[in-house]
Amino acid sequence: MAIDPARSGSYIPDSVSSHSLKRTLSVWNCFTLGFSVVSPVVGFYAIFGVQNLVTGGGWILALALCLVMQMLVATVYAELSSQFPIAGGAYKWSRQLVGPRTGQYAGVIYVSSTIAMLTTTAYTGGMWLAAIFVGGNVEGAAAAMWGSIFLLICTAVNMAHQRVFKIINMLGICAEALGSVCVALVLFFYFRIHPISELFQHLGTGLAPSSLSAFVAAVAIAGWAFIGFDACSTIAEEAHHPEWMIPRAIFLSLFAVGTVVLFNSSALILAVDHDILMEASATSDPISPIITGTIGAWAAKPFLVIVMTAFLSCGASVVNYVSRIVFSMAREGNMPAPLSHVTSNKIPRNAILVTVLLAGLGLLLGMNGGAVATIIAFGTGGLYAMFSFTTGVGLYSRLTGRWNPALGALKLGPLGLVINIIAFAWALFELINVAWPREYVVAPGAPWWQIYAVPLVLGSILGITTLHILIKSRRA
Repeated sequence: MAIDPARSGSYIPDSVSSHSLKRTLSVWNCFTLGFSVVSPVVGFYAIFGVQNLVTGGGWILALALCLVMQMLVATVYAELSSQFPIAGGAYKWSRQLVGPRTGQYAGVIYVSSTIAMLTTTAYTGGMWLAAIFVGGNVEGAAAAMWGSIFLLICTAVNMAHQRVFKIINMLGICAEALGSVCVALVLFFYFRIHPISELFQHLGTGLAPSSLSAFVAAVAIAGWAFIGFDACSTIAEEAHHPEWMIPRAIFLSLFAVGTVVLFNSSALILAVDHDILMEASATSDPISPIITGTIGAWAAKPFLVIVMTAFLSCGASVVNYVSRIVFSMAREGNMPAPLSHVTSNKIPRNAILVTVLLAGLGLLLGMNGGAVATIIAFGTGGLYAMFSFTTGVGLYSRLTGRWNPALGALKLGPLGLVINIIAFAWALFELINVAWPREYVVAPGAPWWQIYAVPLVLGSILGITTLHILIKSRRA
Protein backbone atom coordinates (compact mmCIF):
# COMPACT_ATOMS: atom_id res chain seq x y z
CA MET A 1 0.00 0.00 0.00
CA ALA A 2 2.67 2.47 -1.05
CA ILE A 3 1.89 6.04 -1.98
CA ASP A 4 4.02 7.48 -4.71
CA PRO A 5 4.01 11.29 -4.51
CA ALA A 6 5.91 11.56 -7.74
CA ARG A 7 2.93 10.48 -9.84
CA SER A 8 -0.28 12.17 -8.76
CA GLY A 9 -2.57 11.50 -11.70
CA SER A 10 -4.56 14.40 -10.29
CA TYR A 11 -7.40 16.23 -11.98
CA ILE A 12 -7.40 20.03 -12.00
CA PRO A 13 -10.65 21.82 -12.95
CA ASP A 14 -10.80 24.26 -15.84
CA SER A 15 -11.98 27.02 -13.53
CA VAL A 16 -9.36 26.55 -10.85
CA SER A 17 -7.38 29.62 -11.88
CA SER A 18 -10.27 32.06 -11.32
CA HIS A 19 -12.00 30.29 -8.42
CA SER A 20 -9.28 28.56 -6.45
CA LEU A 21 -8.39 28.08 -2.81
CA LYS A 22 -5.02 28.77 -1.21
CA ARG A 23 -2.68 25.90 -0.35
CA THR A 24 -1.77 26.49 3.29
CA LEU A 25 -2.49 23.15 4.98
CA SER A 26 0.10 20.57 5.99
CA VAL A 27 -0.64 16.88 6.49
CA TRP A 28 -0.99 17.66 10.22
CA ASN A 29 -3.61 20.35 9.49
CA CYS A 30 -5.51 17.94 7.23
CA PHE A 31 -5.39 15.28 9.93
CA THR A 32 -6.62 17.65 12.65
CA LEU A 33 -9.54 18.71 10.46
CA GLY A 34 -10.60 15.11 9.88
CA PHE A 35 -10.01 14.25 13.54
CA SER A 36 -12.08 17.24 14.69
CA VAL A 37 -14.98 16.48 12.34
CA VAL A 38 -15.18 12.85 13.46
CA SER A 39 -14.30 13.94 17.05
CA PRO A 40 -13.96 11.19 19.67
CA VAL A 41 -15.74 13.31 22.30
CA VAL A 42 -18.69 14.15 20.03
CA GLY A 43 -18.95 10.60 18.69
CA PHE A 44 -18.61 9.13 22.18
CA TYR A 45 -21.43 11.28 23.51
CA ALA A 46 -23.57 10.42 20.47
CA ILE A 47 -23.47 6.65 20.95
CA PHE A 48 -22.64 5.74 24.56
CA GLY A 49 -25.98 6.16 26.28
CA VAL A 50 -28.06 4.88 23.34
CA GLN A 51 -25.89 1.78 22.99
CA ASN A 52 -26.34 0.86 26.64
CA LEU A 53 -30.10 1.39 26.61
CA VAL A 54 -30.73 -0.49 23.37
CA THR A 55 -28.36 -3.43 23.86
CA GLY A 56 -27.99 -3.64 27.64
CA GLY A 57 -24.23 -4.04 27.15
CA GLY A 58 -21.78 -6.12 25.17
CA TRP A 59 -21.69 -3.72 22.21
CA ILE A 60 -17.90 -3.24 21.99
CA LEU A 61 -17.53 -5.94 19.30
CA ALA A 62 -20.09 -4.13 17.15
CA LEU A 63 -18.11 -0.91 17.56
CA ALA A 64 -14.87 -2.65 16.54
CA LEU A 65 -16.55 -4.28 13.52
CA CYS A 66 -17.92 -0.94 12.36
CA LEU A 67 -14.49 0.70 12.65
CA VAL A 68 -12.77 -2.04 10.60
CA MET A 69 -15.38 -1.86 7.84
CA GLN A 70 -15.32 1.94 7.77
CA MET A 71 -11.55 1.73 7.27
CA LEU A 72 -12.29 -0.12 4.02
CA VAL A 73 -14.65 2.67 2.94
CA ALA A 74 -11.95 5.17 3.86
CA THR A 75 -9.51 3.24 1.67
CA VAL A 76 -11.71 3.83 -1.39
CA TYR A 77 -11.90 7.52 -0.50
CA ALA A 78 -8.11 7.59 -0.10
CA GLU A 79 -7.61 6.01 -3.54
CA LEU A 80 -9.92 8.51 -5.20
CA SER A 81 -8.44 11.50 -3.39
CA SER A 82 -4.91 10.45 -4.37
CA GLN A 83 -5.90 10.76 -8.03
CA PHE A 84 -8.50 13.54 -7.87
CA PRO A 85 -7.41 15.89 -5.05
CA ILE A 86 -9.98 18.65 -5.47
CA ALA A 87 -12.50 20.56 -3.35
CA GLY A 88 -15.82 18.78 -3.04
CA GLY A 89 -14.37 15.31 -2.72
CA ALA A 90 -17.01 12.65 -3.33
CA TYR A 91 -19.33 15.05 -5.17
CA LYS A 92 -16.59 15.95 -7.64
CA TRP A 93 -15.51 12.34 -8.15
CA SER A 94 -19.06 11.28 -9.03
CA ARG A 95 -19.34 14.07 -11.58
CA GLN A 96 -15.90 13.45 -13.05
CA LEU A 97 -16.12 9.65 -13.34
CA VAL A 98 -19.76 9.11 -14.31
CA GLY A 99 -21.32 12.41 -15.40
CA PRO A 100 -23.05 15.66 -14.41
CA ARG A 101 -26.37 14.06 -13.43
CA THR A 102 -24.65 11.57 -11.16
CA GLY A 103 -22.76 14.50 -9.70
CA GLN A 104 -26.04 16.31 -9.04
CA TYR A 105 -27.44 13.40 -7.06
CA ALA A 106 -24.18 13.05 -5.12
CA GLY A 107 -24.05 16.76 -4.41
CA VAL A 108 -27.63 16.96 -3.14
CA ILE A 109 -27.17 13.96 -0.82
CA TYR A 110 -23.80 15.24 0.36
CA VAL A 111 -24.87 18.81 1.11
CA SER A 112 -28.18 17.92 2.75
CA SER A 113 -26.68 15.26 5.03
CA THR A 114 -23.68 17.37 6.04
CA ILE A 115 -25.93 20.37 6.71
CA ALA A 116 -27.97 18.11 9.00
CA MET A 117 -24.71 17.04 10.64
CA LEU A 118 -23.76 20.69 11.21
CA THR A 119 -27.20 21.50 12.65
CA THR A 120 -26.90 18.57 15.05
CA THR A 121 -23.40 19.63 16.14
CA ALA A 122 -24.54 23.22 16.67
CA TYR A 123 -27.62 22.14 18.63
CA THR A 124 -25.61 19.89 20.94
CA GLY A 125 -22.69 22.32 21.17
CA GLY A 126 -25.10 25.09 22.10
CA MET A 127 -26.28 23.04 25.07
CA TRP A 128 -22.71 22.71 26.32
CA LEU A 129 -22.19 26.43 25.79
CA ALA A 130 -25.30 27.14 27.84
CA ALA A 131 -24.13 24.75 30.55
CA ILE A 132 -20.94 26.79 30.98
CA PHE A 133 -22.58 30.21 31.11
CA VAL A 134 -26.02 29.64 32.63
CA GLY A 135 -25.85 26.10 33.98
CA GLY A 136 -28.44 23.34 33.60
CA ASN A 137 -30.22 22.03 30.52
CA VAL A 138 -31.91 24.28 27.97
CA GLU A 139 -34.84 23.33 25.76
CA GLY A 140 -37.02 24.71 22.99
CA ALA A 141 -36.33 28.31 21.94
CA ALA A 142 -33.47 28.62 24.43
CA ALA A 143 -31.73 25.59 22.92
CA ALA A 144 -32.12 27.03 19.43
CA MET A 145 -30.73 30.39 20.61
CA TRP A 146 -27.63 28.86 22.20
CA GLY A 147 -27.14 26.68 19.14
CA SER A 148 -27.21 29.83 17.00
CA ILE A 149 -24.57 31.48 19.21
CA PHE A 150 -22.40 28.38 18.89
CA LEU A 151 -22.85 28.48 15.10
CA LEU A 152 -21.87 32.16 14.96
CA ILE A 153 -18.64 31.42 16.83
CA CYS A 154 -17.86 28.62 14.36
CA THR A 155 -18.58 31.03 11.49
CA ALA A 156 -16.21 33.65 12.88
CA VAL A 157 -13.45 31.04 13.14
CA ASN A 158 -13.91 30.12 9.47
CA MET A 159 -14.13 33.70 8.24
CA ALA A 160 -10.91 34.72 9.98
CA HIS A 161 -7.41 33.97 8.75
CA GLN A 162 -6.49 30.30 8.32
CA ARG A 163 -4.17 30.64 11.31
CA VAL A 164 -7.18 31.14 13.58
CA PHE A 165 -8.80 27.98 12.24
CA LYS A 166 -5.58 26.04 12.78
CA ILE A 167 -5.31 27.30 16.38
CA ILE A 168 -8.89 26.26 17.18
CA ASN A 169 -8.24 22.84 15.69
CA MET A 170 -5.10 22.49 17.79
CA LEU A 171 -7.03 23.44 20.94
CA GLY A 172 -9.62 20.85 19.96
CA ILE A 173 -6.94 18.18 19.65
CA CYS A 174 -5.58 19.12 23.09
CA ALA A 175 -9.10 19.00 24.56
CA GLU A 176 -9.69 15.61 22.98
CA ALA A 177 -6.41 14.36 24.45
CA LEU A 178 -7.35 15.57 27.94
CA GLY A 179 -11.06 14.80 27.80
CA SER A 180 -10.75 11.48 26.05
CA VAL A 181 -7.39 9.80 26.40
CA CYS A 182 -6.24 11.08 29.81
CA VAL A 183 -9.60 10.60 31.54
CA ALA A 184 -9.96 7.13 30.03
CA LEU A 185 -6.46 6.16 31.17
CA VAL A 186 -7.21 7.31 34.72
CA LEU A 187 -10.48 5.37 34.76
CA PHE A 188 -8.88 2.23 33.33
CA PHE A 189 -5.83 2.09 35.59
CA TYR A 190 -7.16 3.54 38.86
CA PHE A 191 -10.94 3.07 38.94
CA ARG A 192 -11.58 -0.18 37.07
CA ILE A 193 -13.90 -2.51 39.01
CA HIS A 194 -14.75 -5.12 36.36
CA PRO A 195 -12.71 -7.73 34.50
CA ILE A 196 -12.29 -7.35 30.71
CA SER A 197 -15.03 -9.95 30.20
CA GLU A 198 -17.57 -7.29 31.31
CA LEU A 199 -17.20 -5.73 27.86
CA PHE A 200 -18.93 -8.75 26.33
CA GLN A 201 -21.71 -9.23 28.89
CA HIS A 202 -25.41 -8.27 29.03
CA LEU A 203 -26.05 -8.19 25.24
CA GLY A 204 -29.79 -8.43 24.65
CA THR A 205 -30.85 -7.22 28.11
CA GLY A 206 -31.77 -3.73 26.89
CA LEU A 207 -34.68 -2.44 24.82
CA ALA A 208 -33.88 -4.60 21.77
CA PRO A 209 -36.04 -7.77 21.73
CA SER A 210 -33.18 -10.28 21.26
CA SER A 211 -29.39 -10.64 21.31
CA LEU A 212 -29.23 -10.69 17.50
CA SER A 213 -31.39 -7.59 17.08
CA ALA A 214 -29.34 -5.88 19.80
CA PHE A 215 -26.07 -6.61 17.98
CA VAL A 216 -27.41 -5.44 14.60
CA ALA A 217 -28.78 -2.27 16.22
CA ALA A 218 -25.42 -1.76 17.96
CA VAL A 219 -23.67 -1.87 14.57
CA ALA A 220 -26.09 0.79 13.28
CA ILE A 221 -25.55 3.04 16.32
CA ALA A 222 -21.77 2.54 16.13
CA GLY A 223 -21.94 3.99 12.64
CA TRP A 224 -22.84 7.37 14.17
CA ALA A 225 -19.31 7.63 15.62
CA PHE A 226 -17.35 6.97 12.42
CA ILE A 227 -18.57 9.56 9.93
CA GLY A 228 -16.74 12.69 8.80
CA PHE A 229 -13.34 11.28 7.80
CA ASP A 230 -14.24 12.24 4.23
CA ALA A 231 -13.88 15.88 5.30
CA CYS A 232 -10.17 15.52 4.55
CA SER A 233 -10.94 14.95 0.86
CA THR A 234 -12.97 18.15 0.56
CA ILE A 235 -10.00 20.37 1.47
CA ALA A 236 -7.58 18.85 -1.05
CA GLU A 237 -7.15 22.16 -2.90
CA GLU A 238 -5.91 23.79 0.29
CA ALA A 239 -3.26 21.17 1.09
CA HIS A 240 0.33 20.95 -0.04
CA HIS A 241 0.98 17.80 -2.12
CA PRO A 242 -2.62 16.65 -1.63
CA GLU A 243 -2.19 13.50 -3.71
CA TRP A 244 -0.31 11.90 -0.83
CA MET A 245 -1.27 14.10 2.13
CA ILE A 246 -5.04 13.60 1.87
CA PRO A 247 -4.98 9.77 1.84
CA ARG A 248 -2.73 9.79 4.91
CA ALA A 249 -5.01 12.28 6.68
CA ILE A 250 -8.09 10.14 5.91
CA PHE A 251 -6.50 6.99 7.33
CA LEU A 252 -4.93 8.68 10.35
CA SER A 253 -8.05 10.61 11.38
CA LEU A 254 -10.41 7.63 11.25
CA PHE A 255 -7.94 5.24 12.89
CA ALA A 256 -7.09 7.70 15.68
CA VAL A 257 -10.73 8.53 16.41
CA GLY A 258 -11.78 4.89 16.25
CA THR A 259 -9.05 3.81 18.65
CA VAL A 260 -9.92 6.55 21.15
CA VAL A 261 -13.68 5.85 21.04
CA LEU A 262 -13.07 2.11 21.54
CA PHE A 263 -10.76 2.70 24.49
CA ASN A 264 -12.97 5.38 26.08
CA SER A 265 -16.06 3.20 25.85
CA SER A 266 -14.23 0.24 27.34
CA ALA A 267 -12.69 2.27 30.17
CA LEU A 268 -16.02 3.76 31.22
CA ILE A 269 -17.86 0.42 31.10
CA LEU A 270 -15.16 -1.25 33.21
CA ALA A 271 -15.11 1.54 35.81
CA VAL A 272 -18.84 1.77 36.58
CA ASP A 273 -21.36 -0.60 38.11
CA HIS A 274 -23.70 -1.90 35.41
CA ASP A 275 -26.91 -0.76 37.14
CA ILE A 276 -25.52 2.76 37.61
CA LEU A 277 -24.40 2.76 33.98
CA MET A 278 -27.88 1.86 32.75
CA GLU A 279 -29.52 4.46 34.99
CA ALA A 280 -27.17 7.19 33.75
CA SER A 281 -27.70 6.15 30.12
CA ALA A 282 -31.36 7.09 30.39
CA THR A 283 -30.42 10.76 30.97
CA SER A 284 -29.49 13.44 28.42
CA ASP A 285 -25.87 13.46 29.65
CA PRO A 286 -24.86 9.93 30.66
CA ILE A 287 -21.11 10.56 30.85
CA SER A 288 -20.36 13.70 32.90
CA PRO A 289 -22.11 12.53 36.11
CA ILE A 290 -20.37 9.15 35.90
CA ILE A 291 -16.93 10.73 35.48
CA THR A 292 -17.41 13.29 38.26
CA GLY A 293 -18.95 10.65 40.50
CA THR A 294 -15.97 8.36 39.91
CA ILE A 295 -13.06 10.81 39.86
CA GLY A 296 -14.58 13.52 42.08
CA ALA A 297 -16.83 16.59 41.94
CA TRP A 298 -13.79 18.84 41.39
CA ALA A 299 -13.56 17.48 37.83
CA ALA A 300 -17.01 18.76 36.79
CA LYS A 301 -16.10 22.26 35.58
CA PRO A 302 -12.77 21.40 33.91
CA PHE A 303 -14.42 18.48 32.11
CA LEU A 304 -17.23 20.78 30.95
CA VAL A 305 -14.71 23.23 29.45
CA ILE A 306 -12.78 20.41 27.78
CA VAL A 307 -15.92 18.98 26.17
CA MET A 308 -17.04 22.46 25.06
CA THR A 309 -13.66 23.07 23.39
CA ALA A 310 -13.87 19.75 21.57
CA PHE A 311 -17.39 20.57 20.35
CA LEU A 312 -16.27 24.03 19.17
CA SER A 313 -13.39 22.54 17.20
CA CYS A 314 -15.77 19.98 15.72
CA GLY A 315 -18.33 22.65 14.79
CA ALA A 316 -15.75 24.92 13.13
CA SER A 317 -14.36 21.96 11.19
CA VAL A 318 -17.82 20.88 10.00
CA VAL A 319 -18.50 24.43 8.73
CA ASN A 320 -15.21 24.23 6.82
CA TYR A 321 -16.10 20.76 5.54
CA VAL A 322 -19.60 21.59 4.26
CA SER A 323 -18.68 24.98 2.78
CA ARG A 324 -16.07 23.35 0.53
CA ILE A 325 -18.70 21.02 -0.90
CA VAL A 326 -21.01 24.00 -1.55
CA PHE A 327 -18.10 25.92 -3.10
CA SER A 328 -17.26 23.03 -5.42
CA MET A 329 -20.87 22.56 -6.52
CA ALA A 330 -21.21 26.27 -7.27
CA ARG A 331 -18.01 26.22 -9.31
CA GLU A 332 -19.50 23.43 -11.42
CA GLY A 333 -22.77 25.34 -11.97
CA ASN A 334 -24.94 23.21 -9.66
CA MET A 335 -25.40 26.06 -7.19
CA PRO A 336 -25.57 29.85 -7.65
CA ALA A 337 -22.29 31.17 -9.08
CA PRO A 338 -21.63 33.71 -6.28
CA LEU A 339 -21.07 30.78 -3.91
CA SER A 340 -17.90 29.93 -5.84
CA HIS A 341 -16.33 33.35 -5.19
CA VAL A 342 -13.40 33.62 -2.82
CA THR A 343 -11.97 36.55 -0.88
CA SER A 344 -8.50 38.01 -1.38
CA ASN A 345 -7.34 35.54 1.27
CA LYS A 346 -8.84 32.68 -0.79
CA ILE A 347 -11.64 31.98 1.70
CA PRO A 348 -15.01 30.94 0.17
CA ARG A 349 -16.92 33.46 2.28
CA ASN A 350 -20.25 33.20 0.45
CA ALA A 351 -20.24 29.42 0.65
CA ILE A 352 -19.50 29.61 4.38
CA LEU A 353 -22.34 32.08 5.00
CA VAL A 354 -24.90 30.03 3.07
CA THR A 355 -23.78 26.85 4.82
CA VAL A 356 -24.25 28.46 8.23
CA LEU A 357 -27.58 30.02 7.22
CA LEU A 358 -29.01 26.64 6.15
CA ALA A 359 -27.77 24.96 9.32
CA GLY A 360 -29.23 27.87 11.34
CA LEU A 361 -32.64 27.35 9.74
CA GLY A 362 -32.43 23.75 10.85
CA LEU A 363 -31.89 24.96 14.41
CA LEU A 364 -35.41 26.42 14.38
CA LEU A 365 -36.59 22.82 14.50
CA GLY A 366 -34.85 22.66 17.89
CA MET A 367 -38.10 23.92 19.37
CA ASN A 368 -39.45 20.42 18.69
CA GLY A 369 -37.53 17.51 20.21
CA GLY A 370 -38.87 15.04 17.67
CA ALA A 371 -37.74 17.21 14.80
CA VAL A 372 -34.22 17.39 16.23
CA ALA A 373 -34.10 13.60 16.49
CA THR A 374 -35.15 13.41 12.83
CA ILE A 375 -32.30 15.71 11.80
CA ILE A 376 -29.82 13.59 13.77
CA ALA A 377 -31.09 10.37 12.19
CA PHE A 378 -31.02 11.79 8.67
CA GLY A 379 -27.55 13.30 9.10
CA THR A 380 -26.15 9.84 9.82
CA GLY A 381 -28.28 7.99 7.26
CA GLY A 382 -27.56 10.57 4.57
CA LEU A 383 -23.82 10.22 5.02
CA TYR A 384 -24.05 6.44 4.75
CA ALA A 385 -26.05 6.98 1.58
CA MET A 386 -23.09 9.06 0.40
CA PHE A 387 -20.63 6.33 1.39
CA SER A 388 -22.73 3.83 -0.60
CA PHE A 389 -22.94 6.22 -3.54
CA THR A 390 -19.19 6.93 -3.60
CA THR A 391 -18.02 3.34 -3.19
CA GLY A 392 -20.62 2.35 -5.81
CA VAL A 393 -19.35 4.99 -8.25
CA GLY A 394 -15.80 3.81 -7.61
CA LEU A 395 -16.72 0.16 -8.26
CA TYR A 396 -18.74 0.96 -11.39
CA SER A 397 -15.96 3.16 -12.74
CA ARG A 398 -13.33 0.48 -12.13
CA LEU A 399 -15.34 -2.24 -13.86
CA THR A 400 -16.26 -0.08 -16.88
CA GLY A 401 -12.79 1.37 -17.36
CA ARG A 402 -13.83 4.94 -16.54
CA TRP A 403 -11.33 5.00 -13.69
CA ASN A 404 -7.82 3.57 -13.68
CA PRO A 405 -6.63 3.62 -10.04
CA ALA A 406 -3.11 2.78 -11.20
CA LEU A 407 -2.75 6.42 -12.28
CA GLY A 408 -3.22 7.67 -8.73
CA ALA A 409 -0.57 8.14 -6.08
CA LEU A 410 -2.04 5.44 -3.82
CA LYS A 411 -1.54 2.10 -5.59
CA LEU A 412 -3.28 -0.97 -4.20
CA GLY A 413 -3.23 -3.14 -7.31
CA PRO A 414 -5.81 -5.99 -7.48
CA LEU A 415 -6.43 -5.58 -3.73
CA GLY A 416 -8.12 -2.25 -4.48
CA LEU A 417 -10.96 -3.96 -6.36
CA VAL A 418 -11.53 -6.46 -3.54
CA ILE A 419 -11.59 -3.66 -0.95
CA ASN A 420 -13.96 -1.62 -3.13
CA ILE A 421 -16.43 -4.53 -3.44
CA ILE A 422 -16.45 -5.19 0.32
CA ALA A 423 -16.66 -1.45 1.12
CA PHE A 424 -19.65 -0.98 -1.19
CA ALA A 425 -21.46 -4.01 0.26
CA TRP A 426 -20.78 -2.78 3.80
CA ALA A 427 -21.85 0.83 3.12
CA LEU A 428 -25.09 -0.39 1.53
CA PHE A 429 -25.78 -2.74 4.44
CA GLU A 430 -25.07 -0.03 7.01
CA LEU A 431 -27.29 2.47 5.15
CA ILE A 432 -30.19 0.01 5.34
CA ASN A 433 -29.29 -0.82 8.95
CA VAL A 434 -29.20 2.84 10.04
CA ALA A 435 -32.42 3.61 8.15
CA TRP A 436 -34.27 0.54 9.42
CA PRO A 437 -37.29 1.61 11.53
CA ARG A 438 -36.71 0.61 15.16
CA GLU A 439 -39.10 1.92 17.77
CA TYR A 440 -36.72 1.00 20.59
CA VAL A 441 -33.94 3.27 19.28
CA VAL A 442 -35.97 6.50 19.22
CA ALA A 443 -37.58 8.22 22.21
CA PRO A 444 -40.64 6.48 23.75
CA GLY A 445 -43.87 7.59 22.09
CA ALA A 446 -42.05 9.03 19.05
CA PRO A 447 -44.32 9.70 16.04
CA TRP A 448 -44.16 7.35 13.05
CA TRP A 449 -42.40 9.92 10.84
CA GLN A 450 -39.49 10.05 13.30
CA ILE A 451 -39.12 6.27 13.20
CA TYR A 452 -39.04 6.37 9.38
CA ALA A 453 -36.98 9.59 9.26
CA VAL A 454 -34.10 8.41 7.08
CA PRO A 455 -36.10 6.78 4.23
CA LEU A 456 -38.68 9.58 4.28
CA VAL A 457 -36.22 12.49 4.11
CA LEU A 458 -33.75 10.78 1.79
CA GLY A 459 -36.54 9.61 -0.50
CA SER A 460 -38.04 13.11 -0.62
CA ILE A 461 -34.68 14.69 -1.47
CA LEU A 462 -33.95 12.18 -4.24
CA GLY A 463 -37.49 12.57 -5.60
CA ILE A 464 -37.24 16.37 -5.74
CA THR A 465 -33.81 16.14 -7.37
CA THR A 466 -35.12 13.72 -10.02
CA LEU A 467 -38.05 16.02 -10.74
CA HIS A 468 -35.69 18.99 -11.07
CA ILE A 469 -33.43 17.10 -13.50
CA LEU A 470 -36.41 15.96 -15.63
CA ILE A 471 -37.85 19.48 -15.83
CA LYS A 472 -34.46 20.92 -16.69
CA SER A 473 -33.84 18.33 -19.43
CA ARG A 474 -37.23 19.02 -21.05
CA ARG A 475 -36.54 22.73 -21.15
CA ALA A 476 -33.12 22.19 -22.75
